[in-house]
Amino acid sequence: MKKHMSGVLALGLASLFASTAAQAGEWVGKASYYALKGRTASGVHVGALTAAHRTLPFGSKVRVTNLHNNRSVVVTVNDRGPFTRGRVIDVSVSAADSLGFRSAGVAHVRVEQVAN
Repeated sequence: MKKHMSGVLALGLASLFASTAAQAGEWVGKASYYALKGRTASGVHVGALTAAHRTLPFGSKVRVTNLHNNRSVVVTVNDRGPFTRGRVIDVSVSAADSLGFRSAGVAHVRVEQVAN
């Protein structure tokens, strides 16, 4: 019984910390880019500086900073994703170019919400 309770407590604490980070509007992890031809989940096309995020409302503005070269860009969330474990955001091709990771395909980034 004691072992079960410690597992429940650990799970609860992990959940608390994860929700606090999400509420604070900052994520650190990997970013990738995508070139969607059709419409996004919000019903519009991928734009020059747009992104996909799992939970932020469509229209939210976030600053994405490449932690390798310190380049940053503000993008607008208009799609859902990424759905690959460990990735926190997918950005448009133009945003990946601005961040300097298009040739690498992925980058270690910080994502900060700047507006809804």
